[in-house]
Amino acid sequence: MAYLNENYLKLQAGYLFPEIARRVREFLEQNPKAAKRLIRCGIGDVTEPLPRAAIEAMKAAAEELGHRETFRGYGPEQGYEFLRRKIAQFDYRDRGIEIADDEIFLSDGSKCDCGHILDILGEQNKIAITDPVYPVYVDTNVMAGHTGPVRTDGSYEGILYLPCTIENNFVPEPPREHADVIYLCFPNNPTGAVAARAQLAGWVQYAREHDSLLLFDAAYEGYIGDPEIPHSIFEIDGACECAIEFRSFSKTGGFTGVRCGFTVLPKSVLARTENGKKLALHPLWHRRWSTKSNGVSYPVQRGAEALYSVEGREQVCALIDHYMGNARILSEAARAAGFAVHGGTNAPYIWVETRPGRTSWQTFDWMLRELNVVITPGSGFGSRGEGFFRVSAFNGRSNAEEVARRLGASKPS
Repeated sequence: MAYLNENYLKLQAGYLFPEIARRVREFLEQNPKAAKRLIRCGIGDVTEPLPRAAIEAMKAAAEELGHRETFRGYGPEQGYEFLRRKIAQFDYRDRGIEIADDEIFLSDGSKCDCGHILDILGEQNKIAITDPVYPVYVDTNVMAGHTGPVRTDGSYEGILYLPCTIENNFVPEPPREHADVIYLCFPNNPTGAVAARAQLAGWVQYAREHDSLLLFDAAYEGYIGDPEIPHSIFEIDGACECAIEFRSFSKTGGFTGVRCGFTVLPKSVLARTENGKKLALHPLWHRRWSTKSNGVSYPVQRGAEALYSVEGREQVCALIDHYMGNARILSEAARAAGFAVHGGTNAPYIWVETRPGRTSWQTFDWMLRELNVVITPGSGFGSRGEGFFRVSAFNGRSNAEEVARRLGASKPS
């Protein structure tokens, strides 16, 4: 009989979002008439149609595959040059950041890359992760054997947790102790917080002083409206020597079901061997992709490329404006209902304090039962998430307005 990876046995009973789905399913089985009233503001999935520019580009690409003269088989594992060039130019070089085309690696999404990156990092690294946090960062490290057992509060032995609290505006300072690999996500999921330039500069300074690696998740950078807030870690001097950035078209181009994202790994980022030799991570990441992947499909890459056209950029901006309009409506309604609200300004997530004496799961159950609205309990993002819940602005406008109405009509519980 084959042996299993026992690290999976350390994982808590269920990933956060399947647990939410289970509770919603049980509620609907007991209350079938509530199905038509149910509004989901929990999972961060987009709702609006794809930008027309992407649709037309994918149609044309599919048609190309229907003719021998324009048919394409396997593409380059790292991604087609036509898309990597657009990404490097529009997202980086046009903003004064020198990123080469071949430092872009296309994938089926930043969630996947945040886990896959562990393939090229050693198991002896001391991992630092913010709390609360997107669960994928923690769970993939558990799966890879980088942690000890789970504690009673849901945290894991062996991980250095960086508290994100009201007092620090949910942006942690670098720790006093050493960490080899640090996960940062700004604009943040789940809190909606953003990091100022000086705060990111402090993290880059820490990383360079400690020979640490920053894993920077910028999946929501398109939602930044404040011109003073950096969109990329590479806007900070020195970050190209100590950071890897993950991005996605899911929340900007509506590609959650289409699947396309990318990792930026500068050739200047190094890591050490057991004997102290420093080597570049770029060729290892390239080798990982060429061995384990055949890349993103050609039609999808053409669709992503179209998002950089004049029409595509206008359509992406319209999507972002729509969701941020929802965030404003939901934030104002939650405040009017007596909740303390954070986030929702430069990010599509609203981080709301539960009412006194209520846990985050109790609040989830109350909103599901009384308002027929699904939110995400903060404790699912870590122990520091207890006492909060996340509301996603990814929804249709009529749904956002209806949730606002229900909040306004609700009574404190």
